[in-house]
Amino acid sequence: MKALSRRTLLRGLGAAIALPAMDAMAPALASSTLPGGRPNRMGFVYVPNGINKEHWTPDYAGPFRGELPRVIRPLEPFKDRMTMLSNLTNNGGRAWLDGAGDHGRCCGAYLTGVHPLKSSDEILSGVSADQIVADEVGKRTRFPSLELGIEDARQAGNCDSGYSCAYTNNLAWRSETQPMPPVLNPRELFERLFGKDAHLSPEERAQRTRFRKSILDFVSEDTRKLRGDLGPTDQRKLDEYLSSIREIERQIQRAEQQNDEIDPGLNKPYGVPADFAEHFKLMSDMMTVALQADLTRVFTFLVTREGSSRPYREIGIPDGHHPLTHHRGEADWIEKVTQINTYHVEQFSKWIKKLSEIEEGDSTLLDNSMIVYGAGLGDGNRHTHEDLPTIIMGTGAGTIQPGRRVVYRRETPIANMYLSMMDRMGVRSENFGDSTGRLDRLDLS
Repeated sequence: MKALSRRTLLRGLGAAIALPAMDAMAPALASSTLPGGRPNRMGFVYVPNGINKEHWTPDYAGPFRGELPRVIRPLEPFKDRMTMLSNLTNNGGRAWLDGAGDHGRCCGAYLTGVHPLKSSDEILSGVSADQIVADEVGKRTRFPSLELGIEDARQAGNCDSGYSCAYTNNLAWRSETQPMPPVLNPRELFERLFGKDAHLSPEERAQRTRFRKSILDFVSEDTRKLRGDLGPTDQRKLDEYLSSIREIERQIQRAEQQNDEIDPGLNKPYGVPADFAEHFKLMSDMMTVALQADLTRVFTFLVTREGSSRPYREIGIPDGHHPLTHHRGEADWIEKVTQINTYHVEQFSKWIKKLSEIEEGDSTLLDNSMIVYGAGLGDGNRHTHEDLPTIIMGTGAGTIQPGRRVVYRRETPIANMYLSMMDRMGVRSENFGDSTGRLDRLDLS
């Protein structure tokens, strides 16, 4: 069996496909890991408008026991790799200085730990935790970081003001004036990862799609040569990996075809599915491939912008999400919010299942990750910024003890969690944002 470089690519006309970890890459993998001897990934999945904490938080601390609360129950099969952190505060989201409103502040400050400000016509935030890590870890990967998101095209222009939108639409900040906008269009993300024709107009792309083959056809000669150098186990891994890429292509093509059939003149990003679950699956499937092929180790995923009023008709809720969160105690509104919260977690859980099934040596892709799922608001009705709903999926390459709820002192800055995560990515910083230290009780020791 021939030894392979971790950076081996399948190349073809306008295409370059990186490969997943394989047995034939063992020497290269040993030299490319972070401190601790295992690769690690860090990601943030952000949901808008807070979460109904009554159905999120267990009424005990320590190891999970019995059935999980309703909203996070879809993660029941993976609770042994889940850590819930309670009493973390997004202090930068509070209205103690001029800013972009509660929704803008809570999102703009979520990963920066800095209160967003407007100075004249300038957008001001801080460098986000993901970008600090990307500056260091990103030297090892094709993409220092990836930013992706989901939005309903009908709500895309529904923002209070220009600078408020900069905060509600962005999690990652490269500098205090430079947000990193998420990619919303599945086709654009696919072509960024594997090929380049995102510059084409929808009409030009539609014409090209009718005549072109799968991207896998362009790399078929490289694939044939590589397969001959692989052992049976690596051949299976390669086939499964390429099959997942082909399935993503099919999903994108279906979405583009459906968009044309439903409303050929609809002004929305080409290939963006109307169905939330389908859109989430497409974006998360591509993120899986990016992590599996070590294209990046850092990502942010904005699950619709903060303050989103997206309806969820597919689960029988035609009302806008944001208005529903201001329920004023109305039981039927609270129930709808709970259903939306649960629906989001259901999609996330399907993604976690996929990550848990991808083997990396004696562990899995999920094991070698820290994926934060949470919100920048605690109670969406009262716009509270303390006790944020926060869970970490994965063990951070064996550095986090999962399967439990950890309760910290009230008003513990969420920036303390970011410092602790940076450590696990091999990036050491003495402070970050409004941090007061690092989180204890996370380690396996």
